[in-house]
Amino acid sequence: MTTGSLSPHILMTRKLESIFALSDEERQALQDLPVRIKTIKSGQDIVRIGDRPTQCCLILEGFTCVYKLTAEGKRQIMALHVPGDIPDLQSLHLKVMDNSIAPIRSSTVGFIQHEDVRQACERHPRLTAAFWRETLVDASISREWLLNIGQREAYTRLAHLLCEFLLRLKAVGLVEGDTFGLPITQVEMADAIGTSAVHMNRILQALRADGLIQTQGTQVTVPDWEKLKKAGDFDPVYLHLEGGET
Repeated sequence: MTTGSLSPHILMTRKLESIFALSDEERQALQDLPVRIKTIKSGQDIVRIGDRPTQCCLILEGFTCVYKLTAEGKRQIMALHVPGDIPDLQSLHLKVMDNSIAPIRSSTVGFIQHEDVRQACERHPRLTAAFWRETLVDASISREWLLNIGQREAYTRLAHLLCEFLLRLKAVGLVEGDTFGLPITQVEMADAIGTSAVHMNRILQALRADGLIQTQGTQVTVPDWEKLKKAGDFDPVYLHLEGGET
């Protein structure tokens, strides 16, 4: 399933409702938020470290990554975001960006002015709690990623990350059966789990050989969810989904 037929407001509402129960009035307030849509090409940053943004970005189509560079130019991907996510929501309260955000391939994003978000939250105070919960879940995912990179073997790391993607995409209605789109290169995936591109290729081959995943282009199919969960040492509690494991 693609996001082409889904409006920005539907995606944002689906994402927030996967972690927070919204009222009809709150859904309408989200619907009323002005969104400026823009396609960002691969190689361009959406926002850079040191920027002082006056708007948040809502991911509409494609994936984006949060990353930082060492002084030598080595990149570490700190987070990956999927449609419905607002990866720079913290910029509402932290004036200076301490990380950069870039698209994985060409991606479509919607920009929402900070002032519009603040006004919606003032009129509907529970939206403040919803957005706060969104940032708390983002922090929870970061903690799990730290454990993943620091303590799990590369094979387990990748299996874990694929489990996470399936549930996060399912939460916004972007999984068909047991298949989802994964628009990310092996080099980018390697940067996300802390391994080399060459080793990433070997891990993918091993996951396919073990029957944990099937791939066709950018599509990934999970034929046995329980088997992939076990291989990835995956417990979805850190995603804090309202319906639990969906």
